[in-house]
Amino acid sequence: MRVPLAGVIGCPVGHSRSPRLHGTWLQEYGIAGHYIPLHVEPDNLALVLETIPAMGFVGANVTIPHKEVALALADHVTDTARVIGAANTLTFTEYGLEADNTDGYGFLANLCAGAPKWQGSDGPALVLGAGGAARAVLVALAEAGVPEIRLCNRTQARAEALAAEIAAPIVTLPWEERADAADGAALVVNTTALGMTGQPELEFPQSSLRPGMVVTDLVYTPLQTPLLKDASVQGCQVVDGLGMLLHQAVPGFERWFGRRPEVTARLRDAVLAG
Repeated sequence: MRVPLAGVIGCPVGHSRSPRLHGTWLQEYGIAGHYIPLHVEPDNLALVLETIPAMGFVGANVTIPHKEVALALADHVTDTARVIGAANTLTFTEYGLEADNTDGYGFLANLCAGAPKWQGSDGPALVLGAGGAARAVLVALAEAGVPEIRLCNRTQARAEALAAEIAAPIVTLPWEERADAADGAALVVNTTALGMTGQPELEFPQSSLRPGMVVTDLVYTPLQTPLLKDASVQGCQVVDGLGMLLHQAVPGFERWFGRRPEVTARLRDAVLAG
């Protein structure tokens, strides 16, 4: 019996916590399989994806800078991946390469786990940033029934272009108006790298955050970003970004290794320890 292999493909990839994440599940469930980091230069991606199934790989995650190219190389693309315009989860099947995107699923699963009373119908959402992660978040929020999504990005033209591509109730606002855009919002989401270790801090007035508001940050290094610390002081319900990483991995692991894994406190501790 061939031992199933999976991995994460990126450039660079050494920082990825996915090997520890999947490795913890493999050990916990006693599954004979391996998940490894694969540093692949952009020029070699097509060759690698064509070759590794013969080596026993059943699937792979793809991260920066390969998400868009992997989607283009796939034989079959899920509706979610097509709408988002990028892939993060690949499965090698008898019918060819299947590309999916589970970032939106991971975002919503993490949000609902950390703020179980939140519902899309609660009110407007403010999304900061218009990069690849924002695209998945916008699609997920639209599917969750959020009535209005306020999108602020440092380059407004990019936000407007993104809003035009997604069928969702998105209103774009200048970056300078991000604090005012939080007025009446039920949810605030930071999808930028601002606040991450080694990056500039996200400048967001604490006074714009009100009690009862749900605030989540996709950044998880540090786990408690300045935004989340300020939100806690203001009485907001905060949801850190680590859970999105954990939950987005669930569908891929199930497809590749045949068991649907659980996101637990033990898993969080194991990934953080890495």
